[in-house]
Amino acid sequence: MNSTAFSKVELQPDLLSNLASLGYDHMTPIQAGSLPPILEGKDVIAQAKTGSGKTAAFGLGLLQKLDVDSYRVQSLVLCPTRELADQVARELRRLARAIHNIKILNLCGGVPIGPQIGSLEHGAHVIVGTPGRVEDHLRKKTLDLRHVSLLVLDEADRMLDMGFQETLDAILARVPARRQTLLFSATYPDQIQSLAKRVMKNPVTVKVDESHGSASIRQHFYCIGLNKHRMAALRLLLLKFRPESALVFCNTRLETEEVADELRSHGLSAIALHGDLEQRARDQALVRFSNRSASVLVATDVAARGLDIDDLDAVINYHIARDPEVHVHRIGRTGRAGRKGIACTLYSEKESFRAERLAEYLGREIEPEALPPYSLLEKPAYKPAMVTLQIDGGRKQKVRPGDILGALTGAEGIAGKQVGKIQIFDHFSYVAVSRDAARPALRKLSEGKLKGRSFRARRING
Repeated sequence: MNSTAFSKVELQPDLLSNLASLGYDHMTPIQAGSLPPILEGKDVIAQAKTGSGKTAAFGLGLLQKLDVDSYRVQSLVLCPTRELADQVARELRRLARAIHNIKILNLCGGVPIGPQIGSLEHGAHVIVGTPGRVEDHLRKKTLDLRHVSLLVLDEADRMLDMGFQETLDAILARVPARRQTLLFSATYPDQIQSLAKRVMKNPVTVKVDESHGSASIRQHFYCIGLNKHRMAALRLLLLKFRPESALVFCNTRLETEEVADELRSHGLSAIALHGDLEQRARDQALVRFSNRSASVLVATDVAARGLDIDDLDAVINYHIARDPEVHVHRIGRTGRAGRKGIACTLYSEKESFRAERLAEYLGREIEPEALPPYSLLEKPAYKPAMVTLQIDGGRKQKVRPGDILGALTGAEGIAGKQVGKIQIFDHFSYVAVSRDAARPALRKLSEGKLKGRSFRARRING
């Protein structure tokens, strides 16, 4: 039997059978390295890039030791962003499908605190949240962490980058000193070393390389000369490579809006993601991009952290990253799981020193390429293959993905292959359908019923 098989570690039979049903047969390198010491109850420092399978590593550890009959908070997972917390909570629920009556609660900012207080009154086993909102609940005395036996700091380096040091200290002061602590981080700067020394006891350190090699990513560099040529260069690259999903990195929030607006004015399907968006707008942006009804997501590094986006075709650096390590993290979002990816980087003559510094960091020469011919700008923009429909009913109304799929593919409906990703939120649901099926799909949802009820449905446009 393979030494990386999940059956080689001491997991409950229900967890193992659920892993098999999910298609999780063998452990990724970070899981194989960190899961055994986690299950032994040791503190663990795990250094791995996004997409390495780290959530399952700590998720299986906390589920293995959970006492479902004890209805109090036993595990706390802290994440730097709402998107990552949502992603982690979803994965934990998938891993916990075989455990009855488990309650995993998400506590993040950007949404009203009242419903969260109501949910906490009914108890929870696992809390997944952002530091700011968890501290809010502690201050209001609506969250009790006295029985936490496992603390997870996910993407700890980013939490410190975002200024959560004092907030983390306030939370750690309310968690029992006798506990297991797991620290997951993409990088291991001095701040992380200092934090680990303060909050961990004899930790086991596990470090793995990226989950995919640089050979799977084709890197292209373009020196645009003057800054005013940057937008035209971006459009040329999008029109040449025509990626179904491209992540464009900008350095500021304002720039994300400006770039997305300019791309839309030229007919491209682009959306901006930054910290000033309301939660519902953020949800819609991520839904549209992840289900491929928007081709381009323009974001800052902070906003893009923890995005659960599969099969990203291209990454484009609108500006070359200030830090070479950030550059590597950015481009590592494409070319995963054996797929090929494209990474394009634009830089002006004034930014040439950053290109030289990056070349030294990468240990290779950077040879700028010629941009595609400007005649491409005269061609019509390409459209995404899918469109997103919103339904004004969600988890609270007991709407499930199967209900939506059944409504769309029922009598005189659309074909199942024309239905894409379905995502359910508390009060809204979103479904991606093929562009040519959008009109009949909307008619089916508007005229039909879900759960015996009529719900308003509409198309979400850019």
